[in-house]
Amino acid sequence: MEFDPDATALLVVDMQNGFCHEEGSLYAPASEKAIASVKEVIESARSASAQVIYTRDVHPPEQFAEAHYYDEFERWGEHVLEGSWEAEIVEELEPHEGDHVVEKHTYDAFYNTELEGWLRARGISDLLLCGTLANVCVFHTAGSAGLRDFRPVVIEDALGYIEESHLKYAVEHSNWLFGEAVRKDEIGFEGQGN
Repeated sequence: MEFDPDATALLVVDMQNGFCHEEGSLYAPASEKAIASVKEVIESARSASAQVIYTRDVHPPEQFAEAHYYDEFERWGEHVLEGSWEAEIVEELEPHEGDHVVEKHTYDAFYNTELEGWLRARGISDLLLCGTLANVCVFHTAGSAGLRDFRPVVIEDALGYIEESHLKYAVEHSNWLFGEAVRKDEIGFEGQGN
């Protein structure tokens, strides 16, 4: 599967200390294990001059104080608080100059962020998605991308998850509902010869 690097962005979802480091409050071993695969995909995208975008899940401490229904702290406990070590992207995947970082406050990286306008202004129509958690922020962001007429392609072997069944669900439903699921070795970029 070949992608035009000028029209494609790699979206690295929430590879942060709070989720991927063993001292993080929502640490999942599979999220830490995904770091190596995500790094490989990032390096491939960079070598093709495709845009790399990171999302950071960040919560102000008072975000859910007056919530009617949507309260992530009630569901998950306090996590990735604004300004905390947990909210930082893991050291192994530190963004480079020219990468774009999107701060989000919900599962969906498009909700109340500049992401859609940023992509459209640059003529990006295809999104490769990797990161964590497969069935939460990756899944919701991929679905939201599809609804906005971007082509979401989930990289199934570069995803973090809590349980294997969550990964299976996210990949199958992403593929069925709104996009495609591929393995990282099935991705190529035009002009790269890979």
